[in-house]
Parts: sequence; C-alpha cells; structure tokens
Amino acid sequence: MLNLCRQGLICNAQRLNCRALSSVVPEVKIDDFRVKNEPILSYLKGSKERKELVAALKETASECEDVPIVIGDEEIRTNDVRYQVMPHNHQKKIAKFYYATSDIVQRAIEVATKAQVTWDRVPLEERLQIWHRAADLMANKYRMKLNATTMLGQAKTAIQAEIDSAAELIDFFRFNAYAAKELTKYQPISEEPSVTLNSMRYRGIGGFIAAVSPFNFTAIGGNLAYTPALMGNGVLWKPSDTALLSNYTIFKIAREAGLPPGVVNFVPADGPVFGDAVTSSPHLGGINFTGSVATFNRLWTQVGQNINRYRSYPRLIGECGGKNYHFVHPSADVTTVIMGTIRSAFEFCGQKCSACSRMYVPQSLWPKIKAGLLAERSKLKIGDPTEFDSFTSAVIDDKAFQRISSYIEHAKNSKNLSVIGGGKYDDSKGYFIQPTIVESTDPEDRIMVEEIFGPVLSVYPYREQDLDSTLRLVGESTPYALTGAVFATDQRFLQHALEELKQTAGNFYINDKSTGSVVGQQPFGGGRMSGTNDKAGGPHYVLRWTSPQAIKETFVPLTEWKYPYMSD
Repeated sequence: MLNLCRQGLICNAQRLNCRALSSVVPEVKIDDFRVKNEPILSYLKGSKERKELVAALKETASECEDVPIVIGDEEIRTNDVRYQVMPHNHQKKIAKFYYATSDIVQRAIEVATKAQVTWDRVPLEERLQIWHRAADLMANKYRMKLNATTMLGQAKTAIQAEIDSAAELIDFFRFNAYAAKELTKYQPISEEPSVTLNSMRYRGIGGFIAAVSPFNFTAIGGNLAYTPALMGNGVLWKPSDTALLSNYTIFKIAREAGLPPGVVNFVPADGPVFGDAVTSSPHLGGINFTGSVATFNRLWTQVGQNINRYRSYPRLIGECGGKNYHFVHPSADVTTVIMGTIRSAFEFCGQKCSACSRMYVPQSLWPKIKAGLLAERSKLKIGDPTEFDSFTSAVIDDKAFQRISSYIEHAKNSKNLSVIGGGKYDDSKGYFIQPTIVESTDPEDRIMVEEIFGPVLSVYPYREQDLDSTLRLVGESTPYALTGAVFATDQRFLQHALEELKQTAGNFYINDKSTGSVVGQQPFGGGRMSGTNDKAGGPHYVLRWTSPQAIKETFVPLTEWKYPYMSD
C-alpha cells in the first residue's frame, strides 16, 4: 500500500509539471535559493564592528533628524510637531516628526489603495528581488545605522539592538520572501492537463492594510509593514512615536531597494485619530497590530461596528503581550533557572513581549534560587546603552515609568508582597528603574496576574504538595497565553506539564528561558488575550496577507449539455 501511495504522489507531481501550450496563466519561474539566519555580530572590544557602531552612535546622537510624513512621493509636515528623545537621557532629542491629521490619513488611504492595484501586478519574482536587496542593505550598508537608531531611540544595549534591528529584521525580510516563493510550489491537481489545467495564484487583498507597530522591537515594525506589502498589498504604516527614527530608517532602506512610492506610506499619528480613520474606510483590507490589549480591542470593536460598510471582511492580526511564566519543578537545575530568569526578566528592562514576569518555585528550592537571583541581580549595571558594560538601560518613556513604578509601590505597601531586590527608580535624567524582584504569598495578587511590561519579577514559592494546583494556576489566573517555560529534569513531570500547560503559551520552552525566539526557528505568537497567534517568523504568516485565487482553464470545447446517462 505504501508503494502505491508513493507512486500516486509521483504521478501527481508529474501531472503538475505538465502545462498546456495554450494556457494564458503565466508560469512562475523563481530561482531556488536557500535561506539561513543572519549571523549575530559579537562587538568585542577592538573589533571592526564595535568601531563602526561607535562611529554610527556618535553621528546619530549629534543631530535631531527631521522625519516627515511620507505618502507616495510626497513629504508632509504639519503644525503638530513631536520629538523622539533618548529614554536614558530624555533631554536629548534625536528625531523631530509630525502627526498626521485625519485628512492626511485619508489621503494616505487613497494613495495606498490606488498603489495596491498596480503593485499587485508586479511579478512575485521582481518583488522578491526588492526584498533581497533590502535585506542586503540592512546586513551591510545600514546595519550600524539601524543599530544606532535603536540603541539611542529605544535604549537597547549593543547586543539587544544587534539581535533585533539587524539579525531579526534581516531574517524577517529573507524568510518571508522564502515563504512567499515556497507558496508557488503548490499547484492543484490537474488530472488531464491537456484538457483542464488547474492553478493557484496569490493576490493582494483589495484596499489597504493598516500596520500599527510597537516600540520594543525595530524588527516588528519592519515585519508588520512590509510582509503585507510583499504579498501585493498597499500599506499605511503607523510607527510607534518611541521607535520613530529606527522605523524611518527601515522605510528609507526599502525605498532605496526599489519599493515603489505609495506601496508603504509612513504615517505617524495620534493613535485614536489613525484608528478612527482606517476603521471607517470601506477600503480597509486588514490590520496588522502589535501593542496593548485595550488598543487592539478598540480597533476590533470599531471594525465590528463598521462591518457593513467594508468592501471585504478585514483581516485582523494582533499580538498583545502577556504575563509570561517560569515554572520550576523540584528536579530543576538551579543554576539554569537563575541565569535564564535573570536574562528573561531583565534584559531590555523586561520590555520584551515574552519577558518572564511571574515565577513559580518550590519552597524546597526557593532559598537557593532566591540567593542566586539576588546575587546575580546585584551585578547588573543599569546605565547608558552606549556603554558596553551596561546590561540594560532605561524604560521607554514617562508613561511606562509611571506604570511600572506604581506596581513597585503596590508591592511595598501590600501585606502579601515583599520587595527582596531592587525597588528603586529615578527619572531625573532618564527613565531608570532598577530590576526588581518581589516575593508573593498570594499567587493571584495583581502583581502576579497583570501585565507590567517592565523589569519587575514576581515569585510565588509553592508547597510541593500543591504542585498540581499551582500548575493549574498558570493558565487560570491570567487571560494571557504568550510564552512560558518549565524547568525540570523529571521526564514524567515534563510530559505531564507539556499537556497541562498546552493552552498557556504559544511559545513553550523546556529548560530554557521564555525569551529569545528566532525567525524560522521558533515562530512567534500566542493565544487568548495575547493575540491571534499567526506565528510571525513562520512559513504560514505570508498566507495571512494574500487572497488566493483558484483558476481552472479548459481547452476542449464543451459540445453537449446532456449527461450520458440521460440518453436512451
């Protein structure tokens, strides 16, 4: 039977390779290529890349770049002037930019919708060439500029910027191009190609896509705006105010690589102004979003209220953060737990969507883990991200500073909580908050269940006899399900946890920290209130931004309407 199945697959493959000479559907001929992850540079003292980065940092810090709204080929500047500042030195401005009015957003909608029709007719192989040129420019000519604007504008250290604004951004462009190319390999069955030929093509979505990107990953901005564009869509990109300069750098790179004007439009704007304009347009084809649950819910609600006015059902893709966990079993390796948790909770000030925010530790291991966490925490330098010995730097802005510090004050004033490490904060020069560790006697205190998005780690030491009930708390105590990690050497427990925690995380780690997903290796996204789990960095993501069309061509004339059984 197995051999017969294989023979059938071979026959089908041969049939798919046959094409009728009279077909009007063009064959997609794209050179095959292999794709691999972009290497991460080390920036060791005295290295070439470190010298180049230092030079780029000095150049970027020496000026306040003027960043216009860009719609098609038009640069627009309004009277609503804003500035991006360095989070670690908020008196220092690095970008001057302008908010679009509702009328300007409407103009961008018209331009993107019109551009989509022409852009969608550009052959996929030509679009892939643009994406490869852009990735090469990011990897070489503009690598240090991307890193410098991310370090200064978002307060990322050299290695965090390199991982994000260089390697991950380049990977998104290359891997999504690869996934788009792979789509063309599938064609429907044509049993007799000389009689009937079946084919599939991948169209853009009519209208425009609204891309709303966050501050915390430069690469996410590039992915949210440019993956829909790759698949033949027109895009309005609303970048985060606090990632403005790095995002504008991506925009300029794509234009230099050959992306036509109007395909992606750069539209900084007030959130509600932008959201109201795009959701009220009948041409809305989709929203690609990363940000807060409240904002995504607002956009989704507006789409629902306006559903009868749209030309097509908009696609809503969102990633909304989480309350990510480390669950420690009594059999866990203590050193791995300590080091993984320090990195996951405190790198980039805990402002990664996947950062560990809550931890469950057996009381038998808590003294050792507590001592280790506090010892390692005390070694962390929190300072200027351009100083290469800084482990992390400031949080992104005054709003984040106020939100995060309010949780620290809650911990200081609660009878259920004890601040055992850190707890200090100061915004006189930059928005600095010490990595803070809080011990909780209540696993459902708000600090254990609400998203904080900052360098605050809450730990609940559980009794070993309560292991199963504590395990259930992981999924029942919060509405999120983005990332999670389990630490254990007990294989039976790991198998049990794998099933028990199945719905608690879109990215699940075993004996590893909850952060660090890599494009093509761990496609990223979560469920429940963490988002729609469309797995950015995976092979299926590009499918969300295309509208496939099945085509059937028949070459033999139909000469009779009767079926044979109808005759005498």
